[in-house]
Amino acid sequence: MSVNTYAVLVAVVLIGGALILVGGGSRPAPEVSRDNVTVVDGQQVIDLAAKGGYTPQVTEAAAGLPTVIKMSTAGTFDCSSALVIPSINYRANLPATGVTKIVIPPQVAGSQLQGSCSMGMYGFTINFK
Repeated sequence: MSVNTYAVLVAVVLIGGALILVGGGSRPAPEVSRDNVTVVDGQQVIDLAAKGGYTPQVTEAAAGLPTVIKMSTAGTFDCSSALVIPSINYRANLPATGVTKIVIPPQVAGSQLQGSCSMGMYGFTINFK
């Protein structure tokens, strides 16, 4: 092989490795949580936390119930404190520490509610079954 062929081969390996390191490789799907959902007096409560993203990232909840998201923050100073939920026209800056209650109207089975930080870097999904 010529020097040019080696140079091309090395470049391909380096670029491929860089793509894998910065996220070009496959990532596992986030786990679906049901443990953060409770029903109290006919109202569904979904507990989420905002700090360096949203936890859990995916929640499965019941359709057809009035719902409240309790978004907890604890020393949250990153962009996850700037919460946007487009489908209900919700946009707010969460307090650095505390609990913010967000009222969600009953959702139909099969629908998804998605929220994110205002920059779109962090997100969460609630699947209604």
